[in-house]
Amino acid sequence: MTSNEEDVARFVERFAAELTQAGMQRMASRVFAALLASEAGALTSAELAEQLQISPAAISGAVRYLTQVGMVSRERDPGTRRDRYVLHNGVWYETFTRRDQILTRWEKVLRDGAEILGPDTPAGARTAETAEFFEFLQKEMLATMDRWREHLAAKTRA
Repeated sequence: MTSNEEDVARFVERFAAELTQAGMQRMASRVFAALLASEAGALTSAELAEQLQISPAAISGAVRYLTQVGMVSRERDPGTRRDRYVLHNGVWYETFTRRDQILTRWEKVLRDGAEILGPDTPAGARTAETAEFFEFLQKEMLATMDRWREHLAAKTRA
């Protein structure tokens, strides 16, 4: 392994550890980080197994998770029976957009809960404040995502 390959491997493991710390499954974190660091943003199962020194079964489970959460997709290599796992374009944008949908659902459930618990009770007030927080967070996230799209557009024009 060359020095650069060692640096890349260290980066992959470091970023995977951060993703794991944030709640992503460990193997999924490692597979995602390897795909992110790959030149084409795509690798086969054999390439992932070799790079990460993990079994095909571990890759299969990690890819299943990453596919379910919409971070990667599976494509067939033309003329072969091999699958290639590919990062989605704008993966972070898409991931955070889906989080926005979750926040909307949570806010609705929390508002219903605050009403049920009673606005004048400590539990109702706490629940209402939590709903208000998610509403605020959602608005801020939408504004941030708009600014991100503008940033990308300006970069493309330059």
